[in-house]
This record gives sequence, structure tokens and C-alpha cells, in this order.
Amino acid sequence: MILVDDVPVVPGSDPPSPSQVLEILAALTDNPTLLSASHSFRNTPEKRFSISEESGLGSITQPKCVYVFQREYAIVDPALVDVVGTDEATTCVGLVIRNRSNGKISIAHLDSPAIVEMGLAQMLSQIFYHDLQDEMDVHVIGGFEDASLKRINHSDGSEIHGKVGGYSLPLCIKLIETLLRRQEKFHIQTFFVLGHNTRRDADGRAYPIITGFLVETSNGSVSPACFDRTSRCPDEVVRRIRITACSDDPTWRGKLLETYHTQDDKFIIAPCYWSWGQFYYASTLQCLSDSEILDQCSTSPYAEGPDFVDNIRRQFDYIIKHPDWTETFPQRQPRVFERNGQGGWRRCH
Repeated sequence: MILVDDVPVVPGSDPPSPSQVLEILAALTDNPTLLSASHSFRNTPEKRFSISEESGLGSITQPKCVYVFQREYAIVDPALVDVVGTDEATTCVGLVIRNRSNGKISIAHLDSPAIVEMGLAQMLSQIFYHDLQDEMDVHVIGGFEDASLKRINHSDGSEIHGKVGGYSLPLCIKLIETLLRRQEKFHIQTFFVLGHNTRRDADGRAYPIITGFLVETSNGSVSPACFDRTSRCPDEVVRRIRITACSDDPTWRGKLLETYHTQDDKFIIAPCYWSWGQFYYASTLQCLSDSEILDQCSTSPYAEGPDFVDNIRRQFDYIIKHPDWTETFPQRQPRVFERNGQGGWRRCH
């Protein structure tokens, strides 16, 4: 169930038809309350977050942060974590759900309609205790107008998922459809997606305005943010590789990747394997030019950040240097990281 200003958004039928989902999506983007929230969010100064992964930082205590990569999710307890966030989103969409009763926050970096339904169930697994009276604050941020609503708002909207172009719009449609179908009460607070998150250059090419955000767990406030390499931790490169490697693993099909263990405030990176085919792929693409890597590896080559290609090349380098995935996961055991004394991370297993 979706609510805005405490008023339920009710589709004309249950389950909602594709045309009804599209109409509700358009209504949310034009809702006066959400328009005002989008304006405020867009004009909030971007926070630049930096935190070292190393343990020898003297007496400086840093905010306890949990960072989420593409296709990952995390559920955080405000008693253990100060800040949670994600960035590097172009056609992807970030989703934040906060339980008003217990303050727990679930965050995900969604990259495909195929993971929305099961991913939402994962996100709610530890913040929602099957009490339908619980109220959830929801923030939806990301994606941009790589396809227009007007292009697919025709006829009766039938088979809308098969006709929609681009990446952001189908993802937003699936997300709204899934929220509508569930019985929990989702109060939309921020809906900064699609046209709201789009700017255009002199040639009319579209770009996202905001590609990252952070949540302050003490009060649930959400701000635009970017993270540097030191704060995209722990285990940055291995976690990036998992995003691609998990596509060959049927146990992760339709799921978000689990990395953060809420109760213990630890990162537990489950084993993933990369094949010799992926080694060959990495070796081949590593020889390409930067522009060719952008075209091959991005859903939005013109919209990526300045370090996109470097991040891809570091993944390729790692796979080339470690073609046997069991070197990274000895005895097929997970990689475990715990807090150091200053709020960062250190590997303990």
C-alpha cells in the first residue's frame, strides 16, 4: 500500500493493471507534496563522504558508515550505525525504507526490475515484524529520463513492461507495482526519479542530477551524497566483482546481494565464483580503450562518473591476477570484516 500525506494511493483494481501502475507513477511525479520534497532534495548541498578503510588512524573516531553497492542491500540499526548510503547510480534506483516504530532502516541499490519483488521482501525481513500497523517512511531516489513517459503512455497501456524503452522507467514501474501489491503501509516521503532527476546538455542528451545519497540513521534524514574510494568499503573490488559474478549463480537469481550482518555490525561477503570465461572476458576487455569499455560495460555511457572506467579496469586486473576464485575465498569461506576502533573496517576472517 502506497500513501502520500497519509492518504492511500488506491489502484482501480487488485492487482493493478499495467496502465493503472503507469498512471499512479505519473501522479506521484506530479503530486504537489512530492514535488516540493523533490525541489528541496535537489537544492540540498551534496555531502562528500570520506572514511579510511585502514585501522591505524590514531585517536580520530569516524562516523560508523555502511556503504551499499549496486544490487546490494543492508538493514541497519541506528544503535550501531551512524550513516548508510550508496552512489554511482545512473539508471539504477536507490530505495530507503525506515520503520517509524523501531527506527531500523533498509537501503537497496536496485538495478533491474527482475530483483524488485524478492528484493523488497529481503529489505523488509528484519525491519517489519508482520505487524501491519507499522508505518514505513520511503524514499525513492535515482534513475533519470533515459526513456520518456509520453513515449509509452498510449492505448490502454497493455504489456507495458515489454514496451518500455530505457532502463530507469521499467525499474520505477516495477517498484511502484510491487509497493502497491504489498499490504504494508509505505509513506512516500521522497520521489526523486525520472524527470525530476534529469538534466540535459546543449545537444539534448540526458544525465542524472543526483547519483548518490546518504541517510542519517538517528533521524532518517536523506541528503544527496557522493562517496570516495576509501568510503566504498570494506572489500570494494571483490564486492564489485560479485555484482557480475552472481549473474551466473542461480542461488542469487532474483535476489539482492547480502553483505552486511545487522545484529553483529559486520560485513560477511559470501563466496562467489568467477569462471574461466569471465577471466577471458576480463582479459579481452582490458585491452579496449576507455570509450569502448564505457560502451561495453555501462547502461548509460554518457552519464557515468569520472572514475567508472578505472573501477572497471581494477576489477579486470583483480580477476586476471586471481583467475582462481578460491584464492579469494579459501576453503570456500566468506570474507568477514568487523569494526576497528575508529569506526572503519578491518578483516577478521
